[in-house]
Order: sequence, then structure tokens, then C-alpha cells
Amino acid sequence: MSAAAKYVAIITDGNGRWAQRRGLSTIEGHRAGADVVKARLRDAVELGIEELTVFSFSTENWSRSAEEVGGLMTMMGERILGETPELDQEGVRMRFIGRREGVAPDLVERMEWAEAKTAGNDRITLFIAFNYGGRAEIIDAARSFEGGSEEDFRRHLYAPDMHDPDLLIRTSGEQRISNYLLWQCAYAELVFAEELWPDFDRAAFERSLAEFAERRRRFGGR
Repeated sequence: MSAAAKYVAIITDGNGRWAQRRGLSTIEGHRAGADVVKARLRDAVELGIEELTVFSFSTENWSRSAEEVGGLMTMMGERILGETPELDQEGVRMRFIGRREGVAPDLVERMEWAEAKTAGNDRITLFIAFNYGGRAEIIDAARSFEGGSEEDFRRHLYAPDMHDPDLLIRTSGEQRISNYLLWQCAYAELVFAEELWPDFDRAAFERSLAEFAERRRRFGGR
């Protein structure tokens, strides 16, 4: 059996479908999903998780409608501004991983402000994958990598201090990793939850962690 997961990554899938089933706009689904991120982050602290990484916006999501993308960008800026002080008081360290190019300068400025404000916290680290793609990260790292070991290459990733996730959870019943943390999840255990992300409550989170704990991790051994 595995020890309890300390480093957890989540693909927070299903916001749009959740909204559609309720006759709501897609952005309302994303707002509900953002509320759940905050709730599960607090659960993660209580459950002994040291790093939580959530997939917020991918490099492929720019292909969605201008209305949805614009709404997501506005919501992200509002959330960072409104929630960072609260998360700071709770001891959360915030880090954004992904390409900053192409993101509005005022949003990048808020991201950098949140990172600086919470840099000294050590209760839990929240990595937010924003304008992120696993292939893009590897390509960007390779541009500055001049040779050496895997650890040398890791130092060129967006967050060299991020631990490899013990567990990757994807909600909504889909069973794929969607270009997420391709380098870091080489040996992660995968759990696919049926709940749409806004319905992923603490009980569902605990079930995923319990499933991980029942597995035996071998890392290529026997």
C-alpha cells in the first residue's frame, strides 16, 4: 500500500457541462468550479497535502469562444485580487505555471503580485496551471537546456521546485491527461472521478485519496 499522497494534481473538468445541465451560462460553471477549488484547497490542508496543482486554463483553451475566454480572463483577475489576501492569511503559497506571453499585462501583474505576497507561506503550495500545456513546458525548457541529467533538465521547467505529483485526479469521467504535467506525472497514480468538477465534494476527494493509498507504487521495480 502507498503512503498518503502529499503532492496532488487535479484536472478540474466539467464546469461547462455542469452549467449546461442547469441552464446556466458557461462562465457560471467556471465560477462554481473556482469556488470548489478554494474549498478543496482547504480540505487539502486538513488532509496533509503539501502541494495542490490545478489546471485552470490550457494553451489549447484559447480556441474556445471569445465570450468564454474573455469571461475566464476577467474572472481570474477578479479572483486573484479578491482572494489572495484571504489565502495569504491562511498560509497558502501561490504559484502560477504556464506561459505569460499572450496573457494581458494587467493579469500577469496580478499573478506576480499574488506570488510575491504569498511567497513566504509554507502551509500548502497552490500551483495554478494557467495558459499551460505540458508539451509547451517541455519545449520551453529544452530551449535553454544545454545537456546533463534529468535533474538538470528539471531546473528549466516552469516550477523546478514542484514535486512530482503522487496522484493525478481527473473529474467528469473523462480518462485522459490532456497535455497536463507530462514531465512531472511520469509515475503519478491516476484516478478518474465521475463527478463534474463543481460536484467534486470533500467525500469525493477523500475517496480519490483512499484509492491512491490502496495502490502499490513500484516505479519500474517489482
